[in-house]
Amino acid sequence: MTKLSDTQTIILSRAAQNEDRVALPLPDSLRGGAAAKVVGAMLAKGLLEEVDADIRNGEPVWRETGDGHGVTLVATNAGLAAIGIEPEDANPAPAGALIEEPTPDTPTETEAAPKARTPREGTKQATLIAMLRAPDGATIDEIVAALEWQSHTVRGAMAGALKKKLGLTITSEVVDGRGRVYAIRD
Repeated sequence: MTKLSDTQTIILSRAAQNEDRVALPLPDSLRGGAAAKVVGAMLAKGLLEEVDADIRNGEPVWRETGDGHGVTLVATNAGLAAIGIEPEDANPAPAGALIEEPTPDTPTETEAAPKARTPREGTKQATLIAMLRAPDGATIDEIVAALEWQSHTVRGAMAGALKKKLGLTITSEVVDGRGRVYAIRD
């Protein structure tokens, strides 16, 4: 099973949202050598592949090949499977993509496709998510009491871990008698 970093998960999630599976642009916080290292690891694991970019049609370019052409990054079936998404079609490679035949050293797509990560049960983050997914949602005070956190820690966890890293949609509304109630709405 391929273990993904938060950054790798974000890159693959963005690619999955594009019809052509292009993984660009990379997150704003990922630049220079860090970007090259993360993308290099993903290419080595078979989660991404480099394909010719059609610059005339405005496709984003990951790097130039030196002969005036560029390549872009596209999520593979294994990459989508790593984040728990089943590919919709059997031939996902866009037109012009370089498709390599597996060699004896290269795992086949079914071997390289890991299972989706499941969150650990019993953690405070899992408890926070469960409270926010409840039909009535939860207030900051209710979460503070349940998790024994400070209120600023609750707000930070919702904004950072849940919204930014996990991509969850958190809504809030004022409810008579309770105050501001937060909830995760799918």
